[in-house]
Amino acid sequence: MTKNGFEVSPNPKKMTDGAEELLVSILMRYPEVTAVNFDPVNQVFKFTFIVDYILTREEKAKIKQLILDSINVFKSLENNRTRLSKIIYQNCEHFTIIELQRDVETIVQGEITLVMELFQHCLKTSLVTEDNKPVIEEELAIQEKMINYLLESVKKTTRDKYLFAFREEGQVLVFDK
Repeated sequence: MTKNGFEVSPNPKKMTDGAEELLVSILMRYPEVTAVNFDPVNQVFKFTFIVDYILTREEKAKIKQLILDSINVFKSLENNRTRLSKIIYQNCEHFTIIELQRDVETIVQGEITLVMELFQHCLKTSLVTEDNKPVIEEELAIQEKMINYLLESVKKTTRDKYLFAFREEGQVLVFDK
């Protein structure tokens, strides 16, 4: 893992709250996520996805409605409400960039998995993903437990640095501002 462009040991004793590890874990577990940001001021995670063509207005509306309705249903089953669930689209040359914003305090690992499956369902092969090797089910379960643990850790601490994590040539890079 890198921090400010330098290699950093993944020693948990050197990490303050697990936020760096959380972003790395999300990118490792979910190849459809291109980047993850953590905004400490607004207490928001921003998940970035890339579609390999320009989505139509109708496609954007359909995906947005499905994702946000699904998050709301998921949260209602938990007897919980979200503070922020937002989807932003940006067209860039021949691609569509989708940003899902979710508040830190109410997001849970199961919801992240649900959203990833919905994006895969809606966009199928058009969703730009990292070429990942097949992973054993037990490994996926371990990764999901780690994400859940790190999410809870991040929720309990305060942090003042904005974090940005993304993939580049098979590596996950984490930067802070």
